[in-house]
Amino acid sequence: MTGRIIVKKDLGGENYLIEVTTPQIASRFKAGQFVIIRMDEKGERIPLTVADYDSGKGTITLIFQAVGKSTRQLATLNVGDTILDCVGPLGKPSEIGEFGRIICLGGGTGIACIYPLIKALVNAKNEVISIIGARTASLLLLEDEISALSLRTCVATDDGSKGHHGFVTEVLMNLLDEYKNSDGVQRVVAIGPPVMMKAVAGITRPHHIKTIVSLNSIMLDGTGMCGSCRVFIDGEMKLTCIDGPEFDAHKVNFEDLISRLEMFKEKESEALKHYLNIKGVSKCSR
Repeated sequence: MTGRIIVKKDLGGENYLIEVTTPQIASRFKAGQFVIIRMDEKGERIPLTVADYDSGKGTITLIFQAVGKSTRQLATLNVGDTILDCVGPLGKPSEIGEFGRIICLGGGTGIACIYPLIKALVNAKNEVISIIGARTASLLLLEDEISALSLRTCVATDDGSKGHHGFVTEVLMNLLDEYKNSDGVQRVVAIGPPVMMKAVAGITRPHHIKTIVSLNSIMLDGTGMCGSCRVFIDGEMKLTCIDGPEFDAHKVNFEDLISRLEMFKEKESEALKHYLNIKGVSKCSR
């Protein structure tokens, strides 16, 4: 179905928010799911996690970083413009229950992905502690919204411009140590770069804490037909689009995932250069 943009915000650092009218998707969306969009008939199909939704208005909110050809093209659309195809909701919803104390980590654009999950977990009467991180303070997303829902929110930046000077994984280690004598932590959820999620899994494994990650594998059709999004979970091949995107972090073969994500870097770079040449703009322009 087509989607009309009714809100667009420049969040800084090449991050953008768009609210899109898609009543059928908004009425069925659940935390953890995603959509695949295509801007025009010759456009690439790109998966985007839904950052928020409003079933009453019939809208979904998407947050993305304009880094490649397709996301840069998406960033040129404005209020009133139409996205040709918006398919979803796809993937399995997050497992939501009354688990107890949960730490949710979001890194980079993964912050936007954990927001609907935090809302659902809080509504299920969990005690949610959030950790959000980015390279620098200007790239932090939805900090106020996440803080309003969470029991406490910890911030980490690589350059120390806000919160902890370092990585979200360092904050996680400190929190696990802090809560070890007060009923501990029952679950950890992490969404962000694969290297970050791998590190989280390594930290929680010795503590035997259930840890969930949302995988961002290469994806094409989103219905399980093409097989391009395959990942290996506990030695068994799974498809992120229909079996995920969320999996037990302690069973994910992160080495394979990271290797597969590198497969099309050269082609992606060529596509971006071609797009920028056509538009007559430099790499630094928006």
